[in-house]
Amino acid sequence: MTITGKLLINGEWIDGQAGTYHAVDPATGQELSPSLSKASIEQVKQAVAAAEAASSEFRRMPLQKRAGFLRACAEEIMALGETLVVRAMAETGLPKARIEGERGRTCGQLNLFADTILTGEFLDVRIDTALPDRQPLPRLDLRYMNQAIGPVVVFGASNFPLAFSVAGGDTASALAAGCPVLVKGHSSHPGTSELVAQAIARAARSTAMPAGVFSLLMGSGREVGSALVSAPEVKAVGFTGSFAGGMTLVRLAAERPEPIPVFTEMGSLNPVVLLPGALEKEAEKIAEGFIGSLNLGVGQFCTNPGLVLGIEGPSLDRFVESAARHLAQQPAGVMLNEGISQAYSQGVATISGQPGVNKMAVGEARDGKPGFCGQPTLLSVSAADFIVNHQLTEEMFGPASILVRCRDLDELLAALKSLKGQLTGTIHAAAGEMADYEELIDELSQRVGRLLVNGFPTGVEVCHAMVHGGPFPATSDVRFTSVGTAAIKRFLRPICLQNFPGELFPEALQDSNPLNIWRLVNGERSRSPL
Repeated sequence: MTITGKLLINGEWIDGQAGTYHAVDPATGQELSPSLSKASIEQVKQAVAAAEAASSEFRRMPLQKRAGFLRACAEEIMALGETLVVRAMAETGLPKARIEGERGRTCGQLNLFADTILTGEFLDVRIDTALPDRQPLPRLDLRYMNQAIGPVVVFGASNFPLAFSVAGGDTASALAAGCPVLVKGHSSHPGTSELVAQAIARAARSTAMPAGVFSLLMGSGREVGSALVSAPEVKAVGFTGSFAGGMTLVRLAAERPEPIPVFTEMGSLNPVVLLPGALEKEAEKIAEGFIGSLNLGVGQFCTNPGLVLGIEGPSLDRFVESAARHLAQQPAGVMLNEGISQAYSQGVATISGQPGVNKMAVGEARDGKPGFCGQPTLLSVSAADFIVNHQLTEEMFGPASILVRCRDLDELLAALKSLKGQLTGTIHAAAGEMADYEELIDELSQRVGRLLVNGFPTGVEVCHAMVHGGPFPATSDVRFTSVGTAAIKRFLRPICLQNFPGELFPEALQDSNPLNIWRLVNGERSRSPL
């Protein structure tokens, strides 16, 4: 469990051929040992070729064996113990409890996907048996199922060194679907990435996976990332990060001779709507919860509540006073890396300087302390100014939020209509109050992937019913989620076998139904043999 600075290609750890670099501790700005190597374009090609070579065997592998691999990955990651936790803390500035929680989530979703694929539901099997005597024309035997799309490239995210990185949700769902994975590790936590990749490599060996089932490559996103997305063998991409980075990949994939899907999650303002009845009853309580959510993880969540909307009045004033008081007590926190810290400070300065924007409160400064930090900030603007200034809808990735003061319900609706797609939307309402706001609920629901009531959007449950997605520009494809078991759908494609020899059917389509899974047979759900 020692960090070597090497790359994992075709089951072997090798030195990168494109130079070296060091991870940086964001709390101090100091470089961390050891030096780490970058992949050359030739090494990218080798990894892609290995993934393609593994694709057929992995796609056709029995579900039980594939599930065993996912469980082994979880076991090996847990076996890394404190080595993983300490390194992740050093590379991200995140506290121990956060890293341990994220490790649990990472291993939990690997096990959840193992359970999920054993049910066979992701295959969506549909069988229409032959009707040779049908008039005027007979029907041939038709059998439908989902299968793996092929090798998938996953880009590790900066803000989740475990849960959205090497063995995160994109990797887990792609492997569960039967797709080999090529991870482009994030430069903010490369040592953490290697340790997790070592765990996956051990799991792959112990469960007899093909050598190219998983690779880890480090290096420039512009060079290594572009080469991965452009490789003809690659069939899909998973990405969590900035809008600029995500759209670069979308354009690159669309310009290929064979365009491929890029499933991006690119951030969000996550509007929080405060209805008058809720504010009248619990303005101070809501304000305290809002500031806690805003400052969680130094605001470095894609579901951070970066926008609050309410109708002017004494209750909204109470909310603002309480929120400002709580925020002023929050210290500046260590951010993930220098680039994020600088972008946050610049973003807050830009938004603060817009017409009609007022600074309501600022957290405690980090004067004299080393490292890269983010100072909590609460801004305010009228709905009239907000609606006409699209720059105010740009995400400030960090602990900053804008309060939009609306004169009445019509202005609140107009402000919501001015928003683009979001990952989440939240409504705070008193008991029974939402029944009077059907239009508002409908407007918000059309712009989000997850609609919450009387809560806050930070904290994404990994489960069957979760949607972590939303209309553009929150994601590049509104139809899918990157969290929860439905995330597997991104890396599957349907195939129909017509008049196919029965002895060659995959297990899921065989008459005897050896997997004992639910299937749609002649329009009716059944687990019975044919």
